[in-house]
Parts: sequence; C-alpha cells; structure tokens
Amino acid sequence: MRAIFLDFGSVTRGDMDCAALERAITPWRFYHDSTEAEVPERICDTEVIVSNKVYIGRAAIAAAKQLKLICIAATGYNNVDLAAAAEYGVPVCNVRGYATPSVVEHVFMLMLNLARQFSNYQVLVKRGGWQESQFFCPLDFPVIELSGKTLGIIGYGELGHAVAQVARAFGMQVLIADHKGKPPRAGRAAFDDVLRQADFVTLHCPLSPDTQHLFSRRELELMQSTAYLINTARGGLINEADLLQGLSDGQIAGAAIDVIQGEPPGLDNPILRDLPPNLIVTPHIAWASRESRQRLLDQLAGNIHNFFQHQPFNQIIDALN
Repeated sequence: MRAIFLDFGSVTRGDMDCAALERAITPWRFYHDSTEAEVPERICDTEVIVSNKVYIGRAAIAAAKQLKLICIAATGYNNVDLAAAAEYGVPVCNVRGYATPSVVEHVFMLMLNLARQFSNYQVLVKRGGWQESQFFCPLDFPVIELSGKTLGIIGYGELGHAVAQVARAFGMQVLIADHKGKPPRAGRAAFDDVLRQADFVTLHCPLSPDTQHLFSRRELELMQSTAYLINTARGGLINEADLLQGLSDGQIAGAAIDVIQGEPPGLDNPILRDLPPNLIVTPHIAWASRESRQRLLDQLAGNIHNFFQHQPFNQIIDALN
C-alpha cells in the first residue's frame, strides 16, 4: 500500500473531491478513524501516511520499513514524534494557510453574535417575547456596533493579519499585542495594555508551554467589564475554570469559544454542563468550511507530489530547534 489516510472521517462526510490526492500517488487506503494501537499494523507496509489527529509515535515509525513521508492534515504537528521521524530519516510536512477565510469569517460571526445579542434575541422570539412586545422593537438586550470599537489581537501570524484587515473594514481600531511580559516592538502594544483597552480580544497564537493558560483570572481582571473574549485557536490558551468564574462575576461581558481542552469533550465538561448565557460555544468548526477542507486535501496532494518531485513540500524542519 503506497498511501493511507488514518482518520479521513475527520475531514469529510463524503463531500470531498479526492482527485488531486489520487493524481499525486496511488493506491490509497482511507480509514474513517484509527486508534493509536491500530497504527503500527496499518502503516507497516506504507510509503506515505496522512493523519489529522491520530498520534504517530516512535514504535509505529520504527515498524514502518517502507515509510518515506508523514503528512499532517493540519498545521499543528504535536501528533507526530518528530524526534523519532528525524532519527529514522522520515520527513514530516503539514498544511498551512488553508483555513484562513473560514476561520476569519467564524471569528466575526462570533463577534457579531455577541455584539448583536443574537442568541438572546433568538430565545426571546422562540418564547413569544416579540409577539407580546408593546413596541415593534423589543430592546431587552443592549446591542452594540463593531464600528468604532477596539479589537485586540493576540497572535499576529497569517490569521491575525487577516482578522485585522477585516476588522478595519468594519471600522474597528486594531491593537496588536506583543508577547506577554515583553516590551512592545514598533507597531505593537504591550500585552497588558491591549487587554485594558480592547472592547474585543481575539486569540490566534499557538499552544505551547509559554501560552498554556495565557488567559486566566489575572488577564480577565485586566479586561474591561464590557469587553468580550474570542478564542478560535486552542482550548489550552484559556483557564476554563477562571473563564466560567469571570463570566459569572461580570469581569467581562461575554466570550465565544470554538475550542476547549480535551476534544471531543466529555459529558461532564463543566463549560458545556453549566453553559452560561454570556458564553457562545461552537464545536471546533471555525476551520471546517467545505472550501477550507478541500483546500486542505489539495495542499496535501501538492505536498506529496512535490516530495516525490524533489520540490519544496512544507517540511517541518525547525520544530526541534
């Protein structure tokens, strides 16, 4: 078997075109999902592995004697033992920039839902509040505009840049936060100052030991009581217990998150069990437009094609430095 996709079900429900993948290499074996225990047997005679979230560890890499390339169907690469791959001479590549339009649109969908009190007004209509209103327009929940508000961006890579561009089109003032605890560089503002001034704060930084619980009680207390927090990056960036307490105490006006720690969550997850009215939760779908998922597969195909043609293929080479 030349190529396998270990968790194809994570990127498709039968709505993807695999022609580019099949042009890049053939034949393929597509698994809906794979457990870590199943990986060694499934990849033992494979040249190319694709995985979105299934972990590929040292033992599996060592046992795959025909393995030439590991492709990650995502930008993050914490699901591959990079040290083992390097030791066995197997390059690892990822996909980049494929989800930018989808994520940016989701960020502003969440911001607009918070600003326009969409969820609360939907509930009002469903319970008959509009029908029973004395006036043509019930004003039960205060609506605000994005125009004129200040957006603080934490993480200024491709997504942060794209969010800033759209924010300016809405008439928002944009503040770019520098690294927490570091003096600001030209064009950026100190991390704490951004939190104090922003009406909306949106997170677009990777999860690392330095950014684990980047937002906890201290950061929430720095924000204005009228401010909103948006997270479409990684769940571990926010201390979820502190967020729930901060929303309950009115430290911030509300939040919207597309990611949490531990996905999919358990039934006893406190955020979902005790979902407060000023918190919007979406199930890690910011990236998941059909167009975005197709770009992901097409970029995977390009990586595989380029690898065999000895051309650049998004190789991860600096992760261990």
